Formats: sequence, structure tokens, C-alpha cells
Amino acid sequence: MILEGKNVVLGVTGGIACYKAVDLCSKLVQAGATVDVMMTEAATRFVTPLPFQTITKRPVALDMFQLLGEVDMAHISLSARADVMVIAPATANTIAKIVYGLADNQVTSTVLASTAPLVVAPAMDADMWASPITQGNVETLRRRGATIVGPGSGRLASGRIGAGRLASTEELMAAIRQTLGRRGALAGRRVTVTAGGTQEPLDPVRRLTNRSSGRMGYALAEAARDAGACVRLIHAPTALPPVYGVEMTPVTTAQDMLEAVLAALPETDALLMAAAVADYRPAQAAEQKIKKGAGDEGLTLALERTADVLATVAQEPDGRRPAAVVGFAAETEDLLANAQAKLRAKRLDLMVANDVSAPDSGFEVETNRVVLLTPDGAEEALPLLSKSAVAERIVARVAAILEEKARG
Repeated sequence: MILEGKNVVLGVTGGIACYKAVDLCSKLVQAGATVDVMMTEAATRFVTPLPFQTITKRPVALDMFQLLGEVDMAHISLSARADVMVIAPATANTIAKIVYGLADNQVTSTVLASTAPLVVAPAMDADMWASPITQGNVETLRRRGATIVGPGSGRLASGRIGAGRLASTEELMAAIRQTLGRRGALAGRRVTVTAGGTQEPLDPVRRLTNRSSGRMGYALAEAARDAGACVRLIHAPTALPPVYGVEMTPVTTAQDMLEAVLAALPETDALLMAAAVADYRPAQAAEQKIKKGAGDEGLTLALERTADVLATVAQEPDGRRPAAVVGFAAETEDLLANAQAKLRAKRLDLMVANDVSAPDSGFEVETNRVVLLTPDGAEEALPLLSKSAVAERIVARVAAILEEKARG
């Protein structure tokens, strides 16, 4: 939702990656942003203005002396309305011009006239990217506060393999969201999120685990990042890509998760425990693969309890315990009773309860239907929402809890 109603000015400069800017423009519009596109003359050699104008339903600025709305000069009008300015792709030439304040085309003049935060996505051949001149210019932009996204590595237009590919649309969208959220409700706060299902080894081949995909925890990390927080994501093995702009801490077992969480506590204002931590593990993990023998009728496993991460955090003294602790209760029966008991026993500031037996909520799906519980007995049942939307609601609650505790 952070892009809803925002004004994004997208500068497209002359590189083969121009075609990818069309996809970025489309995704921004789909996310609810108002997008104004400006192009250098070189960019129009690769992609015409027509697809951008078709997607945005707005004129494309090509000439810095062009009038928009028959009143304002294009570069002045666009710079004044921008909530964020994005240059994608950004060629070595354009990056150098921005660094030295040259204003000889629509894109560079608009950047020079703007006070909006700047996101720059370099794209060029590997040798141009590796040049000390380009590296120095990029570092100068970074020191001045610009967000630099990419470039990625892979096959380039020249046929060579190396660094210089335009960052993916997903990375660019994440960077834009993070940039817009710098002054959000969690600005200056440190948030630790756990995600995924821990895995307990049975032998070198097999592990005991659960159905958690990690999507809810990853969505929480994104939402906290978009609200301005410095985020650490402690995650069990998942099939999900890393979250842009978030410190990723991989773990495997419940004990790994406990140790990582305890290590993070001194630098955590809010802890969001969305991971599905195993309650039991094999009492003895076999050193070699357990083989089935002829005539075997079955296998009996001895299990033992794992450490309870939330219970351990609850026992921490107030000086080490985060100001806000959020727990998750994935239940198949007696949802509210079980969640309330966990809320009280573990001294939580917020409990997120969901019935994982529902086919459209919980594990392995993109949606969730949860009930938010607080220590005063209040309950808020949310409708079926995407996990991203649920995460935004939870993060807003966390921000309110932190603000209330800060007031004393």
C-alpha cells in the first residue's frame, strides 16, 4: 500500500535495458502509483514513448523545454510533484552527468531541480561498470543519499558474462518502497522477524519439519522495512528469494533459531515471531542413513522437547526483552482459547492467531485470515487478506505499541 497515491517520476536513459523499464512502469501503476515518465533522446532509440504513455495514461516528457499542462516547464513540473525519482536504466553517461550537475536533457535537468529521494539503477557493459571513474561516480551518489540498486551479473548485451545487468523489477520495486518508507512509522526502530519451519535432523538424509512456507514472516519483514525499520530476518530453510534491504540470518533447527534470536535481542525494539518452530526433535539423530530391513514392520522414534523460543524471551529481564513482542498461534482447534493462553503465558504484546486447517488460510497459500489479540482481552478479526496486507496491519499495530511505550 505504500505506493498507493504516490507520485513516481521514472527517468529512462539510453541502454539496451530500456525495455525492462516498461515492465517497471507497469508494476508501479498496478501498485497504485501515479507515474510520470521522462526519456533521454538516446532512450527513444531503444523504446518509443508509446508503451509508457499507454500504461500511465500520461504524456512522456522528452524535451526539457516541453510544456506540461500548457503552463509549467516539464523538468520543473515533474521535479516539484515527485515523491521519489527513479532512473532505470541509468547509463554511465547519465550517472556522470548527475554527479557533476549537468542539465543538458530532460532527465538530468529534472534530477538537478528535484529534492525528492533518488533511486538509481545502473545498467551498462561490465568494463564500463568496473571503471574506476564509474565506481567513483556511483559512490558519490551513494554518499549524497541516493539509493543504488544493482547492477546484477549475468549475460550482457555484448555476449559477455559479468556485472552490469539492470536489477530485476522485483528488486527495483522493493528499493522504491524502502526509499518511500524511510520516514515511516518505524523509522529508527530495529525489528527482528522470524520465519519458516525449522528442521530437526533424523539422520543425514531425513529431517522432521512442518508445512510452513515462510511467506508470512517474509511479508512482515517487507512491511517493517517499508515502514522505515532496520530489519533482521531470521529464517529457517525456505524456497523464497531474499528480502531486499533486509539482513538475512539463515538457521536450520529450533536451537539455531533460539541462539539467533537471543543474539539479536540487544539490538531489537520489536520481535515478531512468525516462524513455525518445531516443538519436538529426535532424541538421537542417527549418524548414518536409517535403512529399512527385510521384514521390518515399522520404526519407532523417540522424541524430545526443543527449546521454546518465545518462552525463553518472556523470561528475559525487561532490559533485554524487546519493547514489543508479537507471537503467532497456528491452531487446528480451539483457536482463541489456545491463542489467549499463549498470549498470557509468554507475556506477549500482541498475538496473531490463525486456523491453519482452513484451505485458504495459513500454510502454503498466499492469503491469511487472522485474529489479533491483546493483553487487555481485545480481539480484532481480520477478513481474508493477502499475507502482505495482514503484515501491514500487524506492523501498524507494532508501531502503535512502540509509540505508546515510548510515551510511558
